[in-house]
Amino acid sequence: MSQTTYVIMDVETTGTRATRDRITEVAAIKIVEGRPTDRWSSLIYPECRIPFPVTQLTGIDDDMVREAPPFAEMAESLHAWLGDAVLVAHNARFDESFLRHEFQRCGIDYRPSQLCTLRLSRRIEPGAQHHHLGALLDRYQIETPGLHRAEHDVSALWQVWQTWQQRFTANVWQTLLDEERKRGQLPSHLDNNILNQLPTGPGVYLFYGHNRLPLYVGKSVRLRDRVRDHFQRARQDDREMRLTEQIQHVEWEETAGDLGAQLREAQLVKTLLPIMNRQLRKQRKLTTWHWPDDGTKPELLSGAALDQPASGAFYGLFRNARDARQALRTLAETHQLCPRVLGLENGKGRCFSSQVGKCRGACWGNETLSEHTRRARAALHPQQVNTWPWPGRIAIREASKTGEKVAWHVVHQWCYQGSAATLDEAQRLDPTATSFDIDSYRILQRFLRDPDAHGLSITPLD
Repeated sequence: MSQTTYVIMDVETTGTRATRDRITEVAAIKIVEGRPTDRWSSLIYPECRIPFPVTQLTGIDDDMVREAPPFAEMAESLHAWLGDAVLVAHNARFDESFLRHEFQRCGIDYRPSQLCTLRLSRRIEPGAQHHHLGALLDRYQIETPGLHRAEHDVSALWQVWQTWQQRFTANVWQTLLDEERKRGQLPSHLDNNILNQLPTGPGVYLFYGHNRLPLYVGKSVRLRDRVRDHFQRARQDDREMRLTEQIQHVEWEETAGDLGAQLREAQLVKTLLPIMNRQLRKQRKLTTWHWPDDGTKPELLSGAALDQPASGAFYGLFRNARDARQALRTLAETHQLCPRVLGLENGKGRCFSSQVGKCRGACWGNETLSEHTRRARAALHPQQVNTWPWPGRIAIREASKTGEKVAWHVVHQWCYQGSAATLDEAQRLDPTATSFDIDSYRILQRFLRDPDAHGLSITPLD
């Protein structure tokens, strides 16, 4: 038997966020050569109130911990007791995260090797439906005074550990433990080999929770590294911790390059509406200013107008009409343009801005309409939405660095219509399936500003 020391641990806490919430109870059993050699158990004063729902779950209330020592008083002795033992817990990422942050508040760096018995249970009995601690106790007919108290949970988990240990030979059992330690960064519900299955090149990845609920969609030019980074950062970041704790399934799509990955990410986020994508998820109903070639003022249109070619120019992409009008009003004040001529206010004759010297008088003939139009267009020019420079649809060819994977991305009027493996397939994509999307527009602007620099080539389709 290996001389590795294991510590079966359980902590009770005031909540689920390790960076904010605190530990209220710690219990642990030290295992050496397969046998318990020492125990640690203590209530802990969390230096904050315990929420009532937590008290209902654990039975630990403010009165119980009022005379208990704060974590800082026991930090050094507990750290010494733990030593370099492998931390064992049911959902070890949770317990390890709370311990690490409590030690960190005391100036102690604690980053143990960890082994998750929830993951180990899924590995040992992959056909079982449930693997939470209560289910294991029922399955192995193990009795306990109750759950959600650290001492009870640790004792119960030790009995589960013994049940497993007796099932296998010493060598097989140690191999299981060693392999689980190597995969300690993975969420407990994921297949052990998921990282090895992920491609190393560009693409998009999709995280799903219970009942295939879409949690998150991301993209990367190095898929495997990016997904691994999510799991590693969960130890320091609350949002990543909440995400990874819910992941039960991972899917991915390889792409030829970065452009395909970014376009597909934006498309999938708006299709699946994953709950943890904050930016790309929004289906924004944009507004824009359109100034016809022969007009003397701009008109406010829905962003849907960008789907179709039109004479004149579009300026700005705004979340709503109020923001659009405010932006134009600010430009008018900055450049002494007439708000009445621009259509921002009603009335006849000299506008109020002219009376206070903030308008050069296009409203009453002191400035010609043609000169006012010229100045207004010049002021708006930095916000001009680039017009579509091709007569119809285009296919953007993107190839992987090795040239083995090629994709043709079809775009029309800045609208992404999909990708295909060949030019013939690209030509057959449905040209009416998409509408203008600000995120795809911005992605395409970056890449098509200098397509050669990104290894892209453009073929007109119409």
